[in-house]
Amino acid sequence: MPKRSGKPRDLNAMAAAVVAQSTSEEPEPDRYEGKDPAAVELGRKGGQKGGRARAAGMTAEERSESARKAAQARWKSSGQAAAAKGSESSRGSRA
Repeated sequence: MPKRSGKPRDLNAMAAAVVAQSTSEEPEPDRYEGKDPAAVELGRKGGQKGGRARAAGMTAEERSESARKAAQARWKSSGQAAAAKGSESSRGSRA
């Protein structure tokens, strides 16, 4: 589910905010102000490699465990982990 923005729900308030933002003479703050540009670029490069480089250094068993944990975390966040586990255990007891 997408996160809600900080925009007001009221149409008039939202219109006023849009007008205020578009007519404002203040420049938008620089995201990287006060940071070392070289470090920012290195961090960006590392983020682009991320998962592939990590997976390349893992054994098949480690990759499998990591994938299992990620799947459990995804199911847990949607609240369906218990339902999935319950259906698995009931399948095994039928046979």
